[in-house]
Amino acid sequence: MPPAPDAIVHGLPPAELVAVPEGAAQVSPLIPDSARLEDIAPDSLEHAVLLAPPGTVERRYVLALALRALKPGGQLTVLAPKDKGGTRLAKELRGLGCAITEEAKRHHRICAATRPAVPAGLDEAIQAGRPRHIDNLGLCTQPGIFSWDRLDPGTALLLRHLPSLSGKGADLGCGLGILSLAVLHSEKVTALAMIDIDRRAIEMARRNVGEARASAYWADLRGSEPGLTGLDFVVTNPPFHDGGAEDQALGKAFITRAAAALRNGGTLYLVANAHLPYEAPLRAAFKTVTPTVTEGGYKLFEARK
Repeated sequence: MPPAPDAIVHGLPPAELVAVPEGAAQVSPLIPDSARLEDIAPDSLEHAVLLAPPGTVERRYVLALALRALKPGGQLTVLAPKDKGGTRLAKELRGLGCAITEEAKRHHRICAATRPAVPAGLDEAIQAGRPRHIDNLGLCTQPGIFSWDRLDPGTALLLRHLPSLSGKGADLGCGLGILSLAVLHSEKVTALAMIDIDRRAIEMARRNVGEARASAYWADLRGSEPGLTGLDFVVTNPPFHDGGAEDQALGKAFITRAAAALRNGGTLYLVANAHLPYEAPLRAAFKTVTPTVTEGGYKLFEARK
């Protein structure tokens, strides 16, 4: 077992804005193979450097977990873009009992604090950001996961038009496992790989699906893992934002991975926002591409290899 860290970093803070202690353990749920911030022992860290998440509940959860993990007197550095929570950082840290110094630099707010002997409100912030079951989805979920508290309309459209599938397949960017559950309703599906870059989504998908035919993988599909070949089908509602900015290369990477994973004659079922130009990469990677539905700002494609 590796030694416990004495410093952590959450996310990839710009090097020109803050220094990350050497050997700091990465704890972002969006960077595969990172440590779980939730598992860092209380009162154990000397330093924590956080690129704070944009969502209020998720951000307060991360701040509270980091303060819980720091020793009294430990050093906390937090930054965020001004338009993604940065302007609220100082108030939130003071609400958790911290005295802070603050500076503005390159469209970010950067706050530094010493962990107080008795922080305030940690339990409340951690409880608010924890996984929970919500009735409107009937699933386990957690703030910070994509569409964590509602059914995404693109996913809803794909669900309405998804045929009964068979054989081996994958759900790329599986989120909470909503598409996977629908796919596995077919007894003819023999195996399903659920893949997402968000560790929290994978943890929730495992809880929600709970099927022997399903395997879950915490992975960045822009890399080579997991190795998938010979699949009969792939379903996906690919992301098109990275760090809050639109990145069409994400969807194109999903299309490329799907094509590589499918057998000849295998089929991709993809939903996307109507403005995204996925027709060209689909036609480059697949033998036939059929736009099946355009509705409510979304479009569906069925592409056969």
